[in-house]
Parts: sequence; structure tokens; C-alpha cells
Amino acid sequence: MSDTTSNPLLDFTSLPRFDLIKPEHVTPAIEQLIADARGVVQQLEAPSDSVSWDGFVVPLEESTERLGRAWGVINHLNHVMDTPELRAVYNENQPKVTEFWTELGQNEALFGKYKQLRGSTEFATLSPARRRIVENALRDFRLGGAELPEQQKERFAEIQEQQAALSTRFSENVLDATNDFKLLVEDEAELAGLPEDAKAAARAAAERDGKSGWQFSLHFPSYFPVLQFADSRALREKIYRANATKASEMGAVFSEVEKWDNTSNIAQLLKLRDEEAKLLDFRSFADVSLEPKMAESPEHVIAFLEDLARRARPYAEKDLAELRAFAKDELGIEEMQAWDATYASEKLREQRYAFSAQEVKEYFPEPKVVAGLFGVISKLFNVSIAPDQAPVWHPDVRFYRIERDGQMIGQFYLDLYARPGKGQGAWMDDARGRRLTTGGIVQTPIAYLTCNFTPPATVDGQLQPSLFTHDEVTTLFHEFGHGLHHMLTEVDELSVSGISGVEWDAVELPSQFMENFCWEWDVLQGMTAHVKTGEPLPRELYEKMLAAKNFQSGMQTLRQVEFSLIDMHLHYDFDPNSQKTVQDLVDEVRTRFSVLIPPSFNRFQHSFGHIFAGGYAAGYYSYKWAEVLSADAYAAFEEAVEAGGGALDETGKRFHREILSVGGSRPALESFKAFRGREPQIDALLRHNGMQAA
Repeated sequence: MSDTTSNPLLDFTSLPRFDLIKPEHVTPAIEQLIADARGVVQQLEAPSDSVSWDGFVVPLEESTERLGRAWGVINHLNHVMDTPELRAVYNENQPKVTEFWTELGQNEALFGKYKQLRGSTEFATLSPARRRIVENALRDFRLGGAELPEQQKERFAEIQEQQAALSTRFSENVLDATNDFKLLVEDEAELAGLPEDAKAAARAAAERDGKSGWQFSLHFPSYFPVLQFADSRALREKIYRANATKASEMGAVFSEVEKWDNTSNIAQLLKLRDEEAKLLDFRSFADVSLEPKMAESPEHVIAFLEDLARRARPYAEKDLAELRAFAKDELGIEEMQAWDATYASEKLREQRYAFSAQEVKEYFPEPKVVAGLFGVISKLFNVSIAPDQAPVWHPDVRFYRIERDGQMIGQFYLDLYARPGKGQGAWMDDARGRRLTTGGIVQTPIAYLTCNFTPPATVDGQLQPSLFTHDEVTTLFHEFGHGLHHMLTEVDELSVSGISGVEWDAVELPSQFMENFCWEWDVLQGMTAHVKTGEPLPRELYEKMLAAKNFQSGMQTLRQVEFSLIDMHLHYDFDPNSQKTVQDLVDEVRTRFSVLIPPSFNRFQHSFGHIFAGGYAAGYYSYKWAEVLSADAYAAFEEAVEAGGGALDETGKRFHREILSVGGSRPALESFKAFRGREPQIDALLRHNGMQAA
């Protein structure tokens, strides 16, 4: 092992050394860790009469965990602090890492050892978690091409490397286009309707670039308020077009249209995934993707989505008819376009419910929201959260610890604000998983919680805390739900602790479950304070928010169904080698299922990172699938409150015991049934969305 003092990526004694890690550390660390892991694999490949858990699985997991953790740190930095130097070494080393994991997944000797362990007398004595790890490993070897002939193994390995490179290029193109677009407005009159904090952020952005005026970008906190509030239709159209065409052949406003066009990357990814499926003797990549998931088959998923679309369509059509009539009669927009929809929706909401999203936002300053979130978690799961110390990658990042009964059980980094060089969206990732080490010490889990909210801004000469929209509050709760799933685990086996080993279409259950608390009066009282007066959210405004909760839920449901069906059909019954294009399929799905069809220049799929760069390929349906589980799970809390309220804490304990603590150590459906006492039902989802079962 190399000297850890000279290379911080090789130091696993504590937290990642973000204060010391530099691009030049990446290549030597990765090459060393791959060599170390290959050395262990070579020893374990040797034939033996018997295979034991301690003699085989433990050393294999320990050697590969070090590589996984180091690459995880590099991957994280590449997503949150992208620089040319870091990107270069990331792309240089990604093929090496991909090659290692592919050859590991195809290793017939290791596959044979797992089979040997599965057939041994020891297997029956293993804990359920360890037996599940062995079963998962056998499945993953089959999906990794371990049973393929040698020539096909080589091609399979090439496919994995090409897919990894294409996915990285896909996300880099989206990030580069996002960072490239800058819209400078010099006449303040053009910004009529925009909230003061959005204008302040735009002015600060212009000043950072040495310009006078207001500068907008395609980072969500910058462009979305324009679509939502700007009275100027021309301004809304400009920013809508830019966002809808980024990383595509239609992106005329970008400085590197051809270089950042993801059309070819998408086509190549789909061809490679189809070839991978055929090599493994599956009908389609969707079948491969669903093998380790809860859903039975692509047909099952499509039927679920189409049924949901059928139930939502009457509500969506009513939503759209009302919106078009309002836009025409009240706003003078004769023919509502895509760049009008968000603006008109906000105006309709204001008229119908007598409040605006901006009015609500002023009650959600970041410090109060974060403290409120921690309070909810403390009450629900009997833990405490406190600031902690750790090296970080940016001054805005904070670090915390979670304790129960004075004992630390997990830690997390919180990176809340949008900035150049940071990928869009919000996500949770694991920095370290829980496991019981060979020395008998519990390695506690660590999570990254990343969002892209508006940073604090100077308004009227005073620094104002970041103000969150209610949607952003919900996003924070969502990502923290993932974090809780990872950090509150009580499983000591690395491969099934926390989120590891959880079926992909169930992994959204805790995150969507946590969103529900953002609508509870008792919760909101404790996490709101008007930015100027300090007053908590008024009950009257809360009632209006509640009344508007399912505003346009029909249209929103159909939009998620549309994305999910596009994903599933692309990976199930779309022939990537035919004359039919991806855009043709997108248009077909929209014609069948959308009520508000985007303009022909819209290329949303060119930045659809979930399925082309984020692991959700043939899995985007998981959001709606898990929403059924989460709504039904939350109904248990609602029932407890109706029964007298005293059972709320007990319900939280049960949710922790049966869902969060067990991680992937048993099938997700078993965990759900242990919590709910029955199979999941769709009724709660429909009720929560204001769409009662027909």
C-alpha cells in the first residue's frame, strides 16, 4: 500500500481529506487500489475444498470497498466542483475503474466460489442478511456476463467501458451548456414581475462577471423564477428555448452546439444497452434492468403507468382547459405556449387561492427550515443532529453528525447552493457505508446531501438568508429521506446496509415518504419565520397552501408518466438500429399521453440525465411506483393521528424498525408488509393527489 500521508485518497482511517485532495492524486491512488484489489482477487481465485464467509466474502468486500470509496470521492468532486484538471483525470481513470468492476463481475472462479458457498452446509447457518448478499452476488455475476463465452465476455467488457464514457460525456455536455448560457438584461423594466431576491441574485451574477445589469443562467434558481414570474413574454421565451434545447442540435444560442449535442450519445447508449441485453439472452435492456427490481416485467410497468395515466387524464384535461381559459381571459394570451404555462399557472394559483409562491417563500429562510427538518427527524426517529467538523470541498458546505442515546450513528455533508461547476438537480450519495469491521468496530455511514438552491443574497443593502420555495423545502426533505435510509441502518453487512442492495424501484420510498411532513401544520409552525418580521407561517396562508396542494396534480402526474413511458419504451420495444428516431418515440408517447404537448424544438431527452447518466435507465417509473408505497406508508401515520395522535411516535419507531433500519437485508416488499401489515394499495396515492379511485 502506498504511503497515505502523501496521497489523501489512500487514507481510509477517517473522513475524506477534501482539503488536501488534488487532481494529481487521482491516477496513482486508483492504480494502487486496483492493483491491491486484483492481488486479493488472485489469492481468492485459487481452488479450495471449502469456501467460508470469513475466508472469502470478507476479504473480497474489504479490498473492493477501498476502491469504491476512493472513486466515490473523485466522482462526487467531479459532480460538485468540476474543473478542467479534475475532469481530465476523471475521464482518464474511469475506463480503468469500469474495466476492474467488469472483470470482477465476469470472474468465473469467484462466481464458482459463491456457488460453492451457496451449496455448503455453512450457508444455512448464515444470517438472513448474509444469505441475501450471496444470492444477490450470484444474480449479479449472471448479469455481469460471468456465464458468457470468452469472446463474448470481451465484447461485454467493451460495452461497459463505452457506456461509462458516453454517460460521462452526456452529463459533461449538459453541464457545459448550462454553464455557457448567460442572458444579460440591461433594462430593469424587462424584469417586471420578478421577485426582489431573484433580481438581487441576477445582479450579483452580472457583477461577478464584471457586467452591469442582471444576468440569468440555466441553473434552476436563476431561470425558473423567470418562467414563473416575469411579465415579459419575450424574456420567458428566450430562457425557455435555451433550457429546452441545451445539449442538443437545436441549441443555437450555445457557443458549442455540435460539441455539446447529445443526440449521438443517446443513440449509441441505446444501441449498446440493446446489445448488452442480447448478449445476456434477454429480450430487451428493460428486462435486464428489472431483474434486480421489484417490478415483474416491462409489460407490468407499462400497464401500471398506463392505468395511472387513465386515472389522471380527466383531471389533467380539466387542469389544462382552466389554464388556457384563464390565460386568454385574464392575461390576454390568446394561444398559450410552453413558456407561458408556468407563468399562467402561478397567476391562476394566486387568483384562485389568494396567495403567491413568493409570499410563501418569505416564510422559509434556510436556517429555520434546516432546524425544522432536524427537529422532525429527531422526534420521529429518536435521534439528535448536531454540527460536526470535517474538511469540505467548498466553503458553503456544512457537516453534521447524527446521534442516538449519545452514540454517533451517522454523519452527512450538506451542500445546498447552486454554483458554476456543480451539476444540476438534487441528490443523495453515500460517502461510506455501515459495516462491522473485522476488528469488531462498527464503521458508521456517511452521506452527501446535495441541492441547487439560491444562495444568500444582498437585498436593500443587507445580506438575506437563502429563501426556499415550498417545493425546495420538499426537495430537501426528499433528499434527507434518502440520507436517513442510508444513515439510520442497523445492518452490519456492507452490501445490504443502508441503501445498498435495496431494489431500485423501492429506493424512493423513504424520500417520498418524508415529503409528506412538509404539509403538516405542526411541522410548518416550527420551521417557518418571515424573513422580515420573524412571524411563523399564518394559519390562513397554510390553509390556502393546503387548498392549492393538488393544483394541477393531473397535469403533473401525466408529465411524470410521460417521462417514465418514454424511458421504458426506449429500453423495451424501441429498435435503436431502425430508421425510427428517439424523437419519433418521444413524439408518439406525448401524442398518446400528454395534454400539454411541448413545442417541436423541445429536446428534454438531451438533458435527461436520470436515464442517460444517472442509473435510472428503464427505471424512471420508480418515482411513481415508490410513490404508491410512500403514500400508503404515510397513511399509517394519518391513521395513527386519527386514532388519537399518541401513536405517532410509535409509528415512527415502526417505520424505522421495518423500513429504514433493515436496508437491503430483505426484499423491499417484505419490509413494506412488515410495516403496513398488508400489500401496498394505490388508493392513498390517488387520495393524496386529489384523484380518488374511480
